[in-house]
Amino acid sequence: MGELHSLRNAAKSRAGKPRKAPYLLRLYTTGTTPRSTKAIQNLREICETTLKGQYTLEVIDIYQEPGRASEADIIVAPTLIKQEPLPPSRMVGDLSDRKKLLSNLSPGSKSK
Repeated sequence: MGELHSLRNAAKSRAGKPRKAPYLLRLYTTGTTPRSTKAIQNLREICETTLKGQYTLEVIDIYQEPGRASEADIIVAPTLIKQEPLPPSRMVGDLSDRKKLLSNLSPGSKSK
């Protein structure tokens, strides 16, 4: 089963309302390959510095759960899918291009 990391709606304004819509992210990896390991590290760093308390990250090892990769039309890994906020977007690779990753995570962005 995929590894689930959740920090959902922890950041709130003084009025008690969430500041931003929570992010739902799924990262499809291929075991502990160098690219997959680097993608996990890069994504966690960005999420903890930029989205702290506003995201749910699910890491899915497609070797362990090949059906999940088929369901999501994953043909290469690592692949990050931002499910929410809409519209969904995808990014492939080790996620080392910080500027591109931040752009893809922005609300309203489409795959680039």
